[in-house]
Amino acid sequence: MAGRRSLGRRFGWLWAAYAVSTFGTRLAFDAFAMIAILTLDAGAAQVAVLASAGLAVGAAAAIPLGPWVEFRRKRPVMVAMDLVRCAALLSVPAAFALGLLGFAQLLVVSVVVAAADITFGAASGAYLKSLVRPEDLLVANGRFESTTWTATMLGPPLGGAAVGLFGPLLTVVADAVSYLLSAVGLRAIGGLGGEEPRPVRPAEAERIRTGEVLEGWRFILGSAALRPLFLNTVLVSGLIMAVSPPLAVLMLGPLGFAPWQYGLAFALPCLGGLVGARLSPRLVARYGQRAVMLVAGTLRACWSLGLAFVGPGTAGLVLVVAVEFGLITCMGVFNPVYATYRLARTPADRVARTLSAWSVSSKATVAAMTALWGLLAGLTGPRTAIAVAGLLLLVTPLLLPRSDRSAPGTARVPAG
Repeated sequence: MAGRRSLGRRFGWLWAAYAVSTFGTRLAFDAFAMIAILTLDAGAAQVAVLASAGLAVGAAAAIPLGPWVEFRRKRPVMVAMDLVRCAALLSVPAAFALGLLGFAQLLVVSVVVAAADITFGAASGAYLKSLVRPEDLLVANGRFESTTWTATMLGPPLGGAAVGLFGPLLTVVADAVSYLLSAVGLRAIGGLGGEEPRPVRPAEAERIRTGEVLEGWRFILGSAALRPLFLNTVLVSGLIMAVSPPLAVLMLGPLGFAPWQYGLAFALPCLGGLVGARLSPRLVARYGQRAVMLVAGTLRACWSLGLAFVGPGTAGLVLVVAVEFGLITCMGVFNPVYATYRLARTPADRVARTLSAWSVSSKATVAAMTALWGLLAGLTGPRTAIAVAGLLLLVTPLLLPRSDRSAPGTARVPAG
């Protein structure tokens, strides 16, 4: 079976590091918003600023880090980003204990963590490409995707229980410790022959130039294979995330769902992501990479419109669970396939800059669309805002790659 094939002990440590930090992050889901509301008496406007501005400014701060990562060993960069995130998060409970915690600090920490997230992601993608064979990339990405959805399913409910018992600051500490453990796991790879050669930087390029900062976007937009996929994934993620606040307002407000029902409606469907990620290598082995990406990418755009028709009571709750399950299952299939497709079509000396530019664009788009859809929901009502996003999503499959530009050996992978 593809999911059981060994990818080596070095990948095992990388996967373990990813798993522990992902669970820590999901455990602390919305912790900053809760701290702002429960501890600092922040209003809705401040919470919105914390969610969108932190993401947007963090993305902007990460832009020059892409070329910086490209010409450095990736594993030490990943360890450094884990330690930066750990230290930044630990500053929150430390400031609270000293009576110094304020909204400005939460905003600064959210910016630092967002920038470190993007930098870590760029380095880890490049490191993964050097760590496993090309034919194993889909299996590796499928395991990461399974871990993501498992953590998303279990983390927020457990975190909510922890917040209820001990307060939101404890989940922030747990998140910080998870990054420390991730750094320890990444360091352990070095003892297994995991040292990387230092990337060669042109002698005339001793400092980061403007062209290098923009190289990631230049490469993506100049690639006939990656350009449509980039536009598709950035728009889809932005539109899906933009629906979340209006849907929360609708379900917790006029429709009268209890918070535990709202949480359940988004925890149960994560099983679909786990199923989709497990099926992904098998589907590619049988039907080919392009066909699976096109079909799963199209299907994932067809679900969100159904959320505009959610009603009160059990029927409404079942509708949300069904729509989210379908959406997340398609995402579970699509995400590892597209991540593998992207890595296969990106030269090794451009992976960090390409992934950094991709992530920056995605996070900035999510921040902008979240703010825009909040305004739209205020003007037209949450149900209309959800419907508009759902209708726009139906157009996004037109941006998926239609021709088969598969790199040698990547169109199909062995299922076992």
